[in-house]
Amino acid sequence: MRLILLGPPGCGKGTQAQRLTEKYGIVPLSTGDMLRAAVKAGTPVGLKARDIMARGELVPDDVVVQIVADRIGQPDAKNGFILDGFPRTVPQAQALDHMLERKGLGLDAAIELKVDEGILHKRIENRIAEMKARGESVRPDDNPETLEKRVHAYRVQTAPLVSYYRDHGTLRSVDGMAPIPQVSAAIDQLLGAAKAPETAPRQAPARRKPVRKRSAVAKTARPAAKAGRKAKSKAATGPKGRKRSQATKVTKRRAKAAGRPSGSRRAAKPAVRKTKKKAINKARGRG
Repeated sequence: MRLILLGPPGCGKGTQAQRLTEKYGIVPLSTGDMLRAAVKAGTPVGLKARDIMARGELVPDDVVVQIVADRIGQPDAKNGFILDGFPRTVPQAQALDHMLERKGLGLDAAIELKVDEGILHKRIENRIAEMKARGESVRPDDNPETLEKRVHAYRVQTAPLVSYYRDHGTLRSVDGMAPIPQVSAAIDQLLGAAKAPETAPRQAPARRKPVRKRSAVAKTARPAAKAGRKAKSKAATGPKGRKRSQATKVTKRRAKAAGRPSGSRRAAKPAVRKTKKKAINKARGRG
């Protein structure tokens, strides 16, 4: 399963991504986490993105696309993933589509968490206060001033993704202001509806009678026998064959004229009947 979470900063994408990871066994891919890890490791991409992230601005598309493409190609992402924070712009979405197409993959859904920006600010302020109270470190971009810039950037650059994925038929929207369990249940319901219906099992084709194939010997013997019959027939109608036939006819005519059997029963019968009739007439004094 391959998913995208859409929504402004602080809408709860991280929470839902973690729950979806546990439920469906897919890998969470957060561009923010990947970029922060690159900054901490001091990689060329991290050094390039460090100052941009501290100002609350968006990292250039080419940097983000490169990081995501490499991450999707790792073995643990082959069974599915959920993207949080990417794509942020329509060009990034198009680049993601092309990337997945080259890999023979596709998105199952783009889930939008719809929130009220006014209430969202209060939620972020409460979260920062709770983190400080627990003694946890607060991210440099997790403050009211930077948050306002990030929300404005989302409104201008990322919100058009809603229309983009709606046009592609993959957009699914839920109320992100509802309690976390209700948001999770709504997402599960949407994912169930987004699954393609199972196709009916294909029926096995009817068994056909096996076609008997001639062996190599039969294939060779049959033309030879046919050629032999043709040769025999040709020999019978050749010059010698015609001479024998003419000689036989002459012999039969001479035998018939002499009243002798000609060697054929049909030729002998008329001669025998004529001789018997002659003897009977002679005996009666008619001869």
